Amino acid sequence: MSLKDQITEDMKNAMRAKDSERLGTIRLLTAAMKQKEVDERVVLDDTMVIAIVDKLIKQRKDSIEAFTKADRMDLADKESAEMKVLQAYLPARLSADEVAAEVKAIVAELGATGPGDMGKVMGAVKTRLAGKADMGQVSAAVKAALAG
Repeated sequence: MSLKDQITEDMKNAMRAKDSERLGTIRLLTAAMKQKEVDERVVLDDTMVIAIVDKLIKQRKDSIEAFTKADRMDLADKESAEMKVLQAYLPARLSADEVAAEVKAIVAELGATGPGDMGKVMGAVKTRLAGKADMGQVSAAVKAALAG
């Protein structure tokens, strides 16, 4: 079963269970997926769905940070609940050590030597680690690998 089908099934189950919070979050995800399909005239595969989920999670993290600074814990809690629902659709994440090892292997493969090769390395890393690791963590690992 594809990830897209799994999301549709989860939406039906949330409707049956009358779980309005979960249903709302899944509907947001479904709307984002349909928007991408319409805008780009493509049929989403699992990799594209994971990219959308990642984007939505990043939005939630930014919102939580803003709401916490504004002392609006009610809204921050709502965003974190949505984030937990979305995280269920991501594959298992790599640890920091695994990310560093992957990055070092890619740097060696490409023969990258310094910070000037950051773009080339990030392009290769993004294709290989898409959905498997937080890109902020990956970027830090690439900078560290190229610096030293």
